[in-house]
Amino acid sequence: MSDETSNNADQPEQQAETPLRMSILAQYIRDLSFENAVAQKGISSGDVSPEITVQVSLDARKREAANQYEVLCKFRVASNNASDKAPLFLCELDYGGVFHIEGVPEDQLHPFLMIECPRMLFPFVRRIISDVTRDGGFPPFNMDPVDFVALYRQELQRRAQSQADQQRPPGQPLS
Repeated sequence: MSDETSNNADQPEQQAETPLRMSILAQYIRDLSFENAVAQKGISSGDVSPEITVQVSLDARKREAANQYEVLCKFRVASNNASDKAPLFLCELDYGGVFHIEGVPEDQLHPFLMIECPRMLFPFVRRIISDVTRDGGFPPFNMDPVDFVALYRQELQRRAQSQADQQRPPGQPLS
């Protein structure tokens, strides 16, 4: 009988901890644009040596429904000619996802939304950008995986620096 008592004593602790549950309820393209400067300017493809830059920004917000969050990933892929820095193409994609998330402690929710959710959306973003660049007349651009942890840390450092700059008295030099 002592075994049953100890099992019953453990049950309230197990019920109090909600297991981590995450599901993607919806995914969508909020905005997509592609500009082919080569076709617009009539540059011959033999004169092209592309340099590609990728910029990523993230945003997340709570939705009205319980445990639902919307995460928006913004990708800007620009290609310039290495020799004269003339633009070749510009692709901008805002891709969103609606997530149902349970069991994440409140202090870990923000990093979870800004790291794990974009990580789940990334393969779809990569495919869209690859298809759009190919359909736009260029070789498909297969974007390298994004380190969302490093992005999150950079954003935290940027915010900390911004707060430090705001708290510094006027005229005090930067350290």
